[in-house]
Amino acid sequence: MANPLPDLAPQGKKSAFMRFLDVVERVGNKLPHPFILFVYLALLVMVVSAVVSAFGVTVVHPGTQEEVAIKSLISTEGLRYIIDSMLDNFTGFRPLGLVLAMMLGIGLAQQVGLVQTFMRKTILNAPRSLVTYAVLFTGVIGNLASDAALVIVPPLAAMVFYALGRHPLAGLAAGFAGAGAGFTANIFIAGTDALLSGISTEVAQTIDPNLVVTPVDNWYFMSFSVLMLMVVGAFVTEKIIEPKLGKYEGNVDKGLEQITEVENRGLRNALIAGLIYLGLVSLLVLPSGAPLRNEEGGLVPSPFLNGIVPIIFLFFVTVAVAYGVTVGKIKESKDIPQYMGEAMKQMSGYIVLIFAAAQFIAYFNWSNLGIWIAVTSAEFLQSMNMTGVYVVVGFTLLTALLNLFIFSGSAQWALMAPIFVPMFMLLDYHPAFVQLAYRIGDSSTNIITPLNPYILVVLAFMREYAPKAGFGTLFSLMLPYTLFFLGAWIVIFLIWSLLGLPIGPGVGMSLH
Repeated sequence: MANPLPDLAPQGKKSAFMRFLDVVERVGNKLPHPFILFVYLALLVMVVSAVVSAFGVTVVHPGTQEEVAIKSLISTEGLRYIIDSMLDNFTGFRPLGLVLAMMLGIGLAQQVGLVQTFMRKTILNAPRSLVTYAVLFTGVIGNLASDAALVIVPPLAAMVFYALGRHPLAGLAAGFAGAGAGFTANIFIAGTDALLSGISTEVAQTIDPNLVVTPVDNWYFMSFSVLMLMVVGAFVTEKIIEPKLGKYEGNVDKGLEQITEVENRGLRNALIAGLIYLGLVSLLVLPSGAPLRNEEGGLVPSPFLNGIVPIIFLFFVTVAVAYGVTVGKIKESKDIPQYMGEAMKQMSGYIVLIFAAAQFIAYFNWSNLGIWIAVTSAEFLQSMNMTGVYVVVGFTLLTALLNLFIFSGSAQWALMAPIFVPMFMLLDYHPAFVQLAYRIGDSSTNIITPLNPYILVVLAFMREYAPKAGFGTLFSLMLPYTLFFLGAWIVIFLIWSLLGLPIGPGVGMSLH
């Protein structure tokens, strides 16, 4: 087969961007595993707390207005705290229960094949003129299945484009862009929402013990982001990537696996079950005096928002069981917990990581280093008159850069949140707003960091159509998506902020 991308394969002297990516890869590969990284950071906090404490540093707590001293972890009190709190730091870490509960439901839907069939159905049944949008939409909402979308959507999109006489690598690029760079957006509440909001709450309560960031606090903005990513992604695919690739001259044997009749029935029954469930929830929420409203009859805050995770969990269990029973995946009641157990196996790495991250955050908070750094940084920014929303945009760009070196979104937020959430809260920014700025930067560069383990998987899919394609080929295709997605996201973020629109139910840019 002739190579359809002779002008894209890396040849001769590397470009400045490719040399930069080489540096990113070398530096990133030298970083320890995130678990070990948090162990090192916890040790660093211990040492720094001892040094700063030795100088008698104090700070006025912005919440209580009391003067608090930096406490040393290398002291009798500190060592007792480390030993006594280790298990509580882990089991009481807010994201742990939220994420595991969410993944029990979403994982069940994935194990019975509902999520995968829905993604295939969306792409295969899309009208020819809307295929690109369908690919991007499926990739973006595919984060419900966590990383599975990065394996399912790109090769499926390549096959659909090839069947339509379009360049298969354009389809693969669009699928990877949606699933990778659009990972944080969704019209549904996903595991990412629960994970990040739990960390945000854990950190924000060092300033305001009553403040809670819920999984729906970014929902309005992230739901709109799905539409934005579809439009921008389709523009990049059809106006930049496909003209660059030209006509595909290869000849491969790729057939599309159609949705079976029983799978269609499964989707139909899942839809019916989902609508019935949502109807029942509506009866508990919408009428005046409904049990899930607050005492004043409102929804912000309310038992409904406080209980959004179990409500979403039960939704996914409902639709998954309806689909699984229809297609024969669930034959007995015992199959349900077995599938949930299989889903939990995929969370083992996350649980191990959280153990170390929880200790780091707890030590950081107990020592009062977090409050001291936040107050000092906020005062510095105020003295420099750098308190506008553009400072938050700078934080987004910093996040995008760091994501090239720390691919795990949860690990990076656990690292950045203890510093930046309190700092921006002292500048009157809501922690959910800061979290949103983080998500934009973190998501955009997922598809160009050499540390993304799925880049090798996507490259393998790419070589089925272009055997000589290399990393240069892949990065040259994905860079336009990163730049356009990040740019468009920042513009919308600024417009959203200037208009004062809520980013989630009852949540805006500022704390007041």
